[in-house]
Amino acid sequence: MNCLLHGMEGDDEGVVHLGNALGDVGKSLQKVDIVLANPPFGTAKGGEASITRDDLTYKTSNKQLAFLQHIYRTLKPGGRAAVVLPDNVLFEAGQGTDIRRDLMDKCNLHTILRLPTGIFYAAGVKTNVLFFTRGTAENKNQDEGCTKNVWVYDLRTNMPSFGKRTPFGEQHLKPFEAVFSPDGKGEGARTEGEWSFTDESTEKNLENSRWRVFTRDYIRDTKNDSLDISWLKDNDSVDAASLPEPDVLAAEAMSELTEALRELDGLLAALGAGDQAKVQKDLLAEVLGLGNGVKV
Repeated sequence: MNCLLHGMEGDDEGVVHLGNALGDVGKSLQKVDIVLANPPFGTAKGGEASITRDDLTYKTSNKQLAFLQHIYRTLKPGGRAAVVLPDNVLFEAGQGTDIRRDLMDKCNLHTILRLPTGIFYAAGVKTNVLFFTRGTAENKNQDEGCTKNVWVYDLRTNMPSFGKRTPFGEQHLKPFEAVFSPDGKGEGARTEGEWSFTDESTEKNLENSRWRVFTRDYIRDTKNDSLDISWLKDNDSVDAASLPEPDVLAAEAMSELTEALRELDGLLAALGAGDQAKVQKDLLAEVLGLGNGVKV
């Protein structure tokens, strides 16, 4: 209905075709100019999204990696894609590394947008939007070394927790849209530096900019072809240099644990489960090597 309301009537079968792109149907799909996708996530087991294709170069049980292969293979030379993918696609080793290398060879992976946690999929799941073009602006049929630089916009670090009461809105994307590129395709002139969500008292330098560029050489040599790239310091993180000595931390942890056990013991007694509490206390005494006759 949404498609019809926007004048998209499709062919004799309609505008939406029912089928599994990771099955035999996917092998016969025509190449396209643009792909906008939010592929399902999870393992390959069950449902219509099972992976049964035998023509994908890199065999994987990861649906997102399989969809990523399908998407960049189905683009026409010069075709563009924007795909929502979870963090594991950016750093998964083995076939994941091979697929990312193949993507950066065959396509210009020009932009990664790191989204706030929980925007897509389940709460707590971290996602990104990958923007890429098949080939290069100079040679749309190029299938090696297409990616020279990857621009990353971090819209995740030090952002508020979004939900029903604090919805993620259009205003949160406007700063990214402003720096994405003048041509709207991610291939125009760009400049590092974006501080729309930075505290006004913070010095504006690349270390706290949300918009930075990383060369293909850096991704290969320093990141081992992982695309999980972050640099902003989390304001809620604790500086390791300011932490107490390990023995102090351990003692504090033991103290908190002891107090928690004491409260649980009292709760069990109040619930009339003193016998169960005694069994657990005897077991704890044995684990700690306290021996018989020691009151825990």
